[in-house]
Amino acid sequence: MDLSFSPEEVAFRDEVRSFIRDHLAPETRAKLIEGREIGKQDIVDWQKALHARGWAVPHWPVEYGGQNWSPVQEYIFLDELQMAPAPSALPFNVSMVGPVIATFGSAEQKAKFLPGTANLDIWWCQGFSEPGAGSDLAGLKTTARREGDEYIINGQKTWTTLAQYADWIFVLARTNPAAAKKQEGISFILVDMKTPGVSVRPIQLIDGGHEVNEVWFDEVRVPAENLVGQENKGWDYAKFLLGNERMGIARIGTSKQRLKRIRELAKLERFGDTQLLDQPWFREKLTAVEIELKALEITQLRVVAEARKRGKHGTPDPNSSILKIKGSEIQQATTELMMDVVGPYVMPFGASLDDEDQTNEPPIGPDYAAAAAPTYFNWRKISIYGGSNEIQHSIIAKAILGF
Repeated sequence: MDLSFSPEEVAFRDEVRSFIRDHLAPETRAKLIEGREIGKQDIVDWQKALHARGWAVPHWPVEYGGQNWSPVQEYIFLDELQMAPAPSALPFNVSMVGPVIATFGSAEQKAKFLPGTANLDIWWCQGFSEPGAGSDLAGLKTTARREGDEYIINGQKTWTTLAQYADWIFVLARTNPAAAKKQEGISFILVDMKTPGVSVRPIQLIDGGHEVNEVWFDEVRVPAENLVGQENKGWDYAKFLLGNERMGIARIGTSKQRLKRIRELAKLERFGDTQLLDQPWFREKLTAVEIELKALEITQLRVVAEARKRGKHGTPDPNSSILKIKGSEIQQATTELMMDVVGPYVMPFGASLDDEDQTNEPPIGPDYAAAAAPTYFNWRKISIYGGSNEIQHSIIAKAILGF
C-alpha cells in the first residue's frame, strides 16, 4: 500500500498552503493558535473566501459547488487547514445538512438552500440531541404531526451548538409514534428559526462560554415542503449525515499544530534551572502523545490510500470510528499537556484568590496561559459528540470485527 503523495498531490498541498497564507486574516489565525474563541464574523469571512475559490464544499457533487477531488486531496486540504490553523467551514452547513439536501432533497430544496448553505448566507444548526436522547438518538421525543400542508412540531433539543447565530435548523422529529422500531417513524425537517414558537435558551458551559443552547418548539408550524426525502426515513438520513461528520473528526492536523505550540511554550517555561521541555517527565509525556499521533496519522493514510484505490466516495468507512476514538483521545491529551506547561498560571481569567473579593482579576501569568483551562474543559466534549466513543466501540465490534 503506497502511503506517499504523488508529485501532483504535493503540488496541490503547496497550492492550499499558499491560499491559506494569502487569504486567512492574521488576527483569526492568532486567535486559533492561542486557543481563544473566534467570532461569527471570523467564520463567515473565511468560508466566503473559501467559497470564492471554489473550496468551501469540495466534497459536494460538482453541480452544487463540489470539486470532484480524490480522497487524498480531501485529506490534504483538511490537514493543511487544521495545521495552519484556519477555521473550518461551518460543519453544520458543509458536512451535515448540505450533503443531505444534495443527496435526498427535492429539486426545489436544492435550489433554495444549497447556494446559501455553501456561501454561509444561511447559517444552520443541528436539532438532533435531546434530554435523554443523545448517544441513544433514536429515543428522541420531539414530535411532528401532519395537518394538511404543514407539520406542527413540539419538543425540545439540547446541546444545539451556535444556535444563537442560526437562521435555520435541521430537525429530527417523530412523525409516526406507533412505529414498530424506535429508529422508524422519524423524519428530517428544515425549520426557519424565525418561525413563531421557536425559542433559544443559552447553556453556560463549564469553561464559562456560551457555545451551546436549548431549542424549544411550541406548536411550530412548518410547511410540509420542508420535509427532506420521505416521511419516516429521517433515521437513514441521520446515519448518512453522521458518517460524513466522523470522517474529519480525528483532526490530526489540529493535534499536530497543538503539539508544535506546546513544544514552543515548554521552551519558555522554567522548571528549576532548566526549560520545562528538558525535564524527563515532561518529555516522556510529550513523546508518548507524539508517537500516538504518528500511529493515528499512518492509520488515516491507510484509510485514504484504500479509498484512493477504490476510487469511491460517499460510503462511510467503519474505520472512521477508530479514527474518531483515537483522535479525540489525542486531542484531549494535548489539552492536558498544555495544563502541565502553564502550571499554576492556569487559573482562568476573572477568578479571584479571595472568596470575599468579587472583583475580576487579570490573568496571573502570561497571556498564553489564559486559554488553557477553558480549552481543557471544553474539549472534554470531543469524545462525546459525533457519536460517543462508547458508541464507536460498538460500531467497530459489529462492522469491523463482526461480533
